Amino acid sequence: MQRYWCLTIFATLFAVATPAAEFTTTSVVAVAAEDIRHDPGVLQEQGIVSSGQPDAQVLQRVAEAGFVAVIDLRTDEEDRGLDEKSEVERLGMQYVSLPVAGRDDISFDKAAELDRLLAGFDGPLLVHCGSGNRVGALVALRASLHGANDQDALAAGKTAGMTRLTSTVEERLGHGVGPTQVIDK
Repeated sequence: MQRYWCLTIFATLFAVATPAAEFTTTSVVAVAAEDIRHDPGVLQEQGIVSSGQPDAQVLQRVAEAGFVAVIDLRTDEEDRGLDEKSEVERLGMQYVSLPVAGRDDISFDKAAELDRLLAGFDGPLLVHCGSGNRVGALVALRASLHGANDQDALAAGKTAGMTRLTSTVEERLGHGVGPTQVIDK
C-alpha cells in the first residue's frame, strides 16, 4: 500500500512539473550588454537572450553568434544611440519593433504578442529594451499565459531581467487582470 502511494505521489508531481519543464525550453535569459561586448561566449547555446540597449559592437557580437533577429521593445521616442534597425539588417538579422511604453503597456496582450514573435523565428533571438526590465515583465506574463503559477512566472521574469516592474507584474497576476486564456503548445 505504501508503494502505491509513493508511485501515486511521484506520478502527480511529474504531471504537475511537466508544464513548467516545457516552459523552460523557451526561457529567456538576461545577459548584460557589457558582458556580450567583453565575452561573446556568453551567447553560446542561448536561445532567447534579454538585454539592455545594445550598441553596434554588441549587435556585431550577436550576429557573429548566429542570432537571427533582434526584437526591440523601446518606443520610437527613446534614443538608441544608433540607427538600430539599419545596423541589425546590415548584419543580416531581422529587426522587429514591439514598443512597450511603460507600466501601462505591461499587459497579457503584449506578452501574447511577444510570444507570437518569439515563436515565429527559428534560431537564437535578442530581445531588449533600455535595461531588460520591460522584457522581463513581459516574459513573466508570458510564463503565466503558458500555465506557470505566479511564483514561477515571477521567477521567469526575474531571470529575463525584470527588476522595477515586479510590483506591476504582481498586480497583473493577482488582481483579476490575468490571462483570459492559456496558450496551448
